[in-house]
Amino acid sequence: MTRLQPAAKKKNPFGFYRIVLPVLLGWLVIGIMFVKEFDPSNLPDYKFSAYTIAFIVLAFVFMLLRDVGMMWRFRLFTDNGITWKQAFHVNALSEFTSAVTPAFIGGSSLVVLFLMKEGINAGRSTAIMFINLFLDELFFIVTCPLLFSFVPAAELFPSGSLFLASFVYIFWGLYIVRLVWTSVLFIGIFRQPQWIKNMLLFLFRLPLLRRWYNNVETLTEHLVQASADFRHRPFSFWIKAFGMTLLTWSSRFLVVNAVFMALVPVSDHLVLYARQVILWVLTVVTPTPGGSGITEFAFREYYNDVISSESMLLIVTLIWRSVSYYLYLLLGALIVPRWINKSFPKNGSI
Repeated sequence: MTRLQPAAKKKNPFGFYRIVLPVLLGWLVIGIMFVKEFDPSNLPDYKFSAYTIAFIVLAFVFMLLRDVGMMWRFRLFTDNGITWKQAFHVNALSEFTSAVTPAFIGGSSLVVLFLMKEGINAGRSTAIMFINLFLDELFFIVTCPLLFSFVPAAELFPSGSLFLASFVYIFWGLYIVRLVWTSVLFIGIFRQPQWIKNMLLFLFRLPLLRRWYNNVETLTEHLVQASADFRHRPFSFWIKAFGMTLLTWSSRFLVVNAVFMALVPVSDHLVLYARQVILWVLTVVTPTPGGSGITEFAFREYYNDVISSESMLLIVTLIWRSVSYYLYLLLGALIVPRWINKSFPKNGSI
């Protein structure tokens, strides 16, 4: 294994406070909203039934399909070099990292480490990380124009508060940034992987990073070789990879449709889905761990015109966030300690 850090005492980089902080932030915002706005007398005439349970279960099924798509993609890119169990660990750790770090950092940056710990060499792991990023960004770049073709702009960017009025400007700014970033990834992976190599080598010439320069030089050589391998894969390989990407993100965004169906009548599922895509783009730049706190508030504001009852909207917000976010915090809390003990020897080598 490549050694990328000096000897150090083994410790859990995902400490307890990293789990508690995002939970507290999210619950604090939801709690404040409940105190200010929740009124049981304003709840619509609703009866909890098997229908409710069925659609909440469906929301969990969509999240499961999202994880299956990610795990399947990891196995595809490693040529089935990792088992389903290993792919589960990589995906769960990546999602947990995304949940406990600022949303604009996410878990993608540590996918390399997670794959290396499952036996994939550093160069191939790095290539897989960049390809995953590319496919995820490509999904967004392709999906948004399609959604705009079927959903009126007034439904995607409803007028209302000043907060909502800023959505359209932030969204298009981020869309342009992502379009440029996707183009850079395409060129770096499929045309000029030497660009990525030169960029990394330039960064690791800096004084604070210089001690790892030789290791990164070896890693980037492997990266260039792995990129050459991926460039020559048949078109059917990439169709399959993008199909898994569609499964992953479509399932994730459909969670909100299932939660709404469990609690309130839905007149236009496409609008709910399209708004999830927009909301995901906007909350990616939030500074809090996993967008916690800000995401809950943004969701309540964004879907305020869909549900007439503020109290019911708060319940929908809490259930949606529990299924799509807090679940990964719980899963990570169960998996991370065992993974840390297994993967990091006492000498701290990677």
